[in-house]
Amino acid sequence: MTRYLRWALAPLAVLSLAACGGDGGKSDSTTEPSSLTLAATLQDDEAFGTLKQVLTNAGLIEVLEGTGPYTVFAPADAAFTTAGSDTDFTAEAMRAPAAALLRAHIVPGALTRADIGAAIDSGGTGTIQMRTMADTLLSFTRDGDALVVTAPDGARAHLTGSEALVRNGVVQPIDALLIRPTPVD
Repeated sequence: MTRYLRWALAPLAVLSLAACGGDGGKSDSTTEPSSLTLAATLQDDEAFGTLKQVLTNAGLIEVLEGTGPYTVFAPADAAFTTAGSDTDFTAEAMRAPAAALLRAHIVPGALTRADIGAAIDSGGTGTIQMRTMADTLLSFTRDGDALVVTAPDGARAHLTGSEALVRNGVVQPIDALLIRPTPVD
């Protein structure tokens, strides 16, 4: 019964979180959303070269060109190289794991850092959770002034750099992968 209740409440939590910003969904770093899409923004930013290749391999560029809105927690290139695995998510044989990796980094709705911070502050527990497109829950907390996202397997990342508000969502750069790669034997 609890599982069904969580499923029923998850869309409401995302909608209420998206409304928490109080500034019309605009971020502190950008006053108006770009006319670009999530896919175009990720493809244009040199910091996301590996992510761009993973998106292409997984066949998900079209999804991020679509209507949305989505929030993509986008790992920079360094996150892939320091992940502790030699898994090459850009290889053709890794198409399914690449898609799974990406779904674990995407949540429905356009969520700015102001929205996430306001939800953490108003929640009373210091933690909020959001369901990903991979059907897992990401937990968000504060570490001083930084926002930290933690995956169910314990993988943690800090929101870094400047968020990008775009036509169909928000790109939130992060400094680590939100899944723990399979250890290399």
